[in-house]
Amino acid sequence: MQLFNGTLRCLLQAAHRPGKYAAHLSAAAAATATRAPQQQWQRHYSLSADPAPIAMAYEMFETPNTDTNKPPLMIMHGLFGSKQNWRSVGRAIASKTNRRVFTVDLRNHGDSPHANTHNSAGMTADIKTFLAANGISKVSLMGHSMGGRASMHFSLYNTQLVERLIVVDISPVSMPRTLDEMNSIMLGMQEVVLPSNIPLSEARQRAKQHLLKTVAADSVDFIMLNLRKRPDTGEFHWACNVDVLRSSLNGFLNYGRNIHNKGPFLGPATFICGSHSPYMNPDDWPEVLHFFPNANLHWLETGHLVHLEKPHDFIKLTTDFLNS
Repeated sequence: MQLFNGTLRCLLQAAHRPGKYAAHLSAAAAATATRAPQQQWQRHYSLSADPAPIAMAYEMFETPNTDTNKPPLMIMHGLFGSKQNWRSVGRAIASKTNRRVFTVDLRNHGDSPHANTHNSAGMTADIKTFLAANGISKVSLMGHSMGGRASMHFSLYNTQLVERLIVVDISPVSMPRTLDEMNSIMLGMQEVVLPSNIPLSEARQRAKQHLLKTVAADSVDFIMLNLRKRPDTGEFHWACNVDVLRSSLNGFLNYGRNIHNKGPFLGPATFICGSHSPYMNPDDWPEVLHFFPNANLHWLETGHLVHLEKPHDFIKLTTDFLNS
């Protein structure tokens, strides 16, 4: 993971910046504060054939000029992220494209329900359920990292439902060797124990000091956005479902096996990647075109968090693509 302190400041500002465009919160977000602790299960990332969908928490951005006849854009975050990381981008795209823009919390993240599995099939089922619940017959998808893989999986399995696809700094073909790093991060998160009688600010400092023993400082600051305090009991918990995510890590390597005989997706697609990030190998591009033959590839001088390190360039690329 390539997380930077400057990027963190962008995230924190985006999470608290008021907008002049309408933002609508889903009911799922309101229920999160009282979410019960999750029962422990054996979980797998890639092997659930018929997963039970969840109702994703979301925000919707629109302007007075929004054209509801246009397919809306759904934006999906990466691992440890949430819809709040995409508020500024969502507002800007809604303004510049006259589309409704939905930012969602994927399963086991943010304000969405925790599930016993974390896999591509489950996230595809969640997206399909979201479209049906909101009366959307055609959608454009944008996904970053884990969300990019979810958007690609959905597009390959449901080509008729997707107008356009934007994939941000992830390949459908290969993954960088970061599973050991992610496992260390999640193990550290599981080991954090905090008393319920301290304020959230102190809890974050204690958790941060524990994680700094094994995790880089800039990654720790990003992870701290997931620490929550239950208003009824004072208990601290992670917004992301660490137990399920950690037990699902090995399945990230099986993604290619799940899509090898699907698609292709023939609609317009664009990949926006960071030239300093390991998440898109240029050598993968011929194989990417096997799945997405009408795709093009853009490189920005960034690390993994392309949309936060070069927000103006990123928004121009995405809005030009959506408006073309």
